[in-house]
Amino acid sequence: MLREVKVEDAVGMVLAHDLTQIIPGRFKGRLFRKGHVIREDDIPALLNIGKEHIYAMELKDGFLHEDDAAERIARAVEGANVELTEPHEGKVTLKSAIHGLAKIYKPFVDDVNDIDQVIMSSIKTNTVVKPGQPLVGTRVIPLIIEEAKIQRVEQLAEHHRQELTLHANLSMRHLVEVKPFRPMKVGLITTGSEVYKGRIQDKFGPVVRQKVAEFGSRVIEQRLAPDDSEAIIGEIRYFLEAGVDLILVTGGMSVDPDDRTPGAIKKAGARIVSYGTPMLPGSMLLIGYLGETPIMGLPGCVMHDPYTSFDVLLPRICAGETIVREDITDLGYGGLLGC
Repeated sequence: MLREVKVEDAVGMVLAHDLTQIIPGRFKGRLFRKGHVIREDDIPALLNIGKEHIYAMELKDGFLHEDDAAERIARAVEGANVELTEPHEGKVTLKSAIHGLAKIYKPFVDDVNDIDQVIMSSIKTNTVVKPGQPLVGTRVIPLIIEEAKIQRVEQLAEHHRQELTLHANLSMRHLVEVKPFRPMKVGLITTGSEVYKGRIQDKFGPVVRQKVAEFGSRVIEQRLAPDDSEAIIGEIRYFLEAGVDLILVTGGMSVDPDDRTPGAIKKAGARIVSYGTPMLPGSMLLIGYLGETPIMGLPGCVMHDPYTSFDVLLPRICAGETIVREDITDLGYGGLLGC
């Protein structure tokens, strides 16, 4: 399938694969592309990278070159808002076309990597990504691979796509996709008599506004409420009548008797998904729904910790996803970020 030829005798022959040059501390990349026709003046450069022989490719039926294999794997999984790179040194990368929420179906990735000599490497699902950010890299280990292994990947892709249609709670339509963020009108309620009476300055507002703005949404109004359940309920209803897409209630989320926020959210009629998350920091977060409108009670750590359970759930809500109990349970593994 590959015929070895001395480099001095290879003038006019076609390279069967990319050739890489490495200059420590300065450069690593492709020196010659697959398909390059070797010229006389290429010989010194080939010898300088240790290539005393090159290989002419003779593919038999039922086998694929590494570039073709990687491209077929990538095309089997690409979904909405995903772009493919050209094959490069046997690899194809799927990149995000937008700023959004990456969705990658882990069971499929696991099954692909169970196929000998086939590689799929991905970022974690629900990662916030920018345009051009890599999502998945694909390649095969040998230069030439049995086509049957790639057909197996394509069959697995079809099987897992059918699985996705049966699991609506996964909020995915493709094995690899990026969901855009939708602009949301956010109502912000800051509780605490000390803030309401002007004894201390509110610290929640600026932090929450910035986090919301990162996903193309905005706080349309911030209202203050004392540590009084009826007052908090009144502000929640105010924002419901205003037609906001998300209600955030800050402060009063601990177990102290005068912290009234969780009870007020429940009394306002919210269906509570969870009060408490298995993630540190952010364990005292509450999330629920008033009809279709999500409402979150934010613990004090959101003010000062750069990454909490709020930062995990907010982008998913801004991408239009509905949070369920299983999503909260999943936060525990890998959720110990600080104590």
